[in-house]
Amino acid sequence: MKPVIKKSLFVLALAGIVGLSACVPLPLLLGGGAVAGGVMVASDRRTSGTVLEDNAIQLKSSNRIDDNLGERVHVNVTSYNRQILLTGEVPSEQDKQLVAKVVSEVENVRGVVNELAVLGNSTLTQRSNDVLVTSRVKANLVDARDLSANSLKVTTERGTVYLMGRVTQRESNRATEVVTGTSGVQRLVRILEIISEDELARMLPQPQDAKK
Repeated sequence: MKPVIKKSLFVLALAGIVGLSACVPLPLLLGGGAVAGGVMVASDRRTSGTVLEDNAIQLKSSNRIDDNLGERVHVNVTSYNRQILLTGEVPSEQDKQLVAKVVSEVENVRGVVNELAVLGNSTLTQRSNDVLVTSRVKANLVDARDLSANSLKVTTERGTVYLMGRVTQRESNRATEVVTGTSGVQRLVRILEIISEDELARMLPQPQDAKK
């Protein structure tokens, strides 16, 4: 039986969730790229200013979470194009909502996707496994020469892979094929901005006209 994908809209982000059984690999969403002369064009699809903003957002958000909730929670903050993804564990629904409120008040944040689970903190073994899964996913994306691995962020939490990025529908479909074979992925949440092929073409480096 094919996996069921449920999609919902978060601001400009399209998020999809896929649940898999132990024997069915799960599709994944990834940012795409272009091939020039057989070489993958790997470039971040955010402006340099936005990249700096995302780094600042992650740092400020983590500091605010520590100040307000301390060590009773395990929260990872990932920011892409000023949209925050929250993953990890918190002891109560109240804490889950408090974390979202705290980070939403950080300067320049335009949206929050709250994927925190109300559970006990994950173990060191679980976190080590998640690091391994992330490495496998990234390696598979790099190996796919018709995709740009730098166009997305990969986060894994308790076997669930989260992808953030700016991609075309074509790239999304291709990425699904690539990640289907990734070992260790149990579930997928896709948080991405769908762009047109024309938008992608404008982002890519343009060839310089030969000087006469």
